[in-house]
Amino acid sequence: MNRPPHAPQSLPDPTTHLQEGWHCLHLYYQVDPIGLKHLDEDERREGREELLGVLDPNREGAPERLQVSVVSGHEADLGLMLMDPDPIKLDAVHQAVRRTQLGTALEPTYSFVSITEVSEYVPTVEQYSERLRREGTSEDDPAYTAKVKAYEQRLPMMNKQRLYPDFPDWPVTCFYPMNKIRDPHANWYMTPFSERSALMAEHATSGIKFAGRVSQLITASTGLDDWEWGVTLWGRNPESIKDIVYTMRFDEASARYAEFGPFYVSYIMSAADALDHLQI
Repeated sequence: MNRPPHAPQSLPDPTTHLQEGWHCLHLYYQVDPIGLKHLDEDERREGREELLGVLDPNREGAPERLQVSVVSGHEADLGLMLMDPDPIKLDAVHQAVRRTQLGTALEPTYSFVSITEVSEYVPTVEQYSERLRREGTSEDDPAYTAKVKAYEQRLPMMNKQRLYPDFPDWPVTCFYPMNKIRDPHANWYMTPFSERSALMAEHATSGIKFAGRVSQLITASTGLDDWEWGVTLWGRNPESIKDIVYTMRFDEASARYAEFGPFYVSYIMSAADALDHLQI
């Protein structure tokens, strides 16, 4: 049978939209106590088992990364961070949560859609070498050769972590969205690239001081969500999160050019421990 002339064609596979990297989805839910009261004991028990199955990172068909956390404060109770090459697989987790017996008692309060990237401000080996020379390190200096070689060896591994990140096994996580502002007196997008690169290098230097205490992942959301980037931090303790955010706000890239959205601080747990904590 011939296809009708205006029959819709199948959509392209969304995973082909990324030449490299993963899709990322942050989801936040609030427990509705009234919704819980409407469930009898058997429905709650069945819903809990269903939800534990959905949130099992080792189940067949699970996203490449699935992290569960309990959110501090009233804005949400349960936090999920999901990453995978396929954005539909990420949304499938949200849909599966909704379909469980507990779905009516879990109200979505916030979500953030983004993708991983290697920032344009991450210097290439050539740019790093040029920076060393600008800072006064001679090419004849053995330290110059050692630094360039070390950076050349580190860069592929660092870029892989930016695109296909492993989550650190630390207890605290913080997520917030951000923009670079377009104020007439401080328009990031009207600033020459060389100046922006220098400002971001200063910003990166501040962050490096927290190595071993805080791990950071920047995901891009321009055209995908209401903000331009999402920042996910993992810390060994809450003080480390507070300290890095406070310190980096004094950098000109933040102090002059950045605006921030809501902050979600949460504590990473297994799905079972999270549901126990939330008493569901």
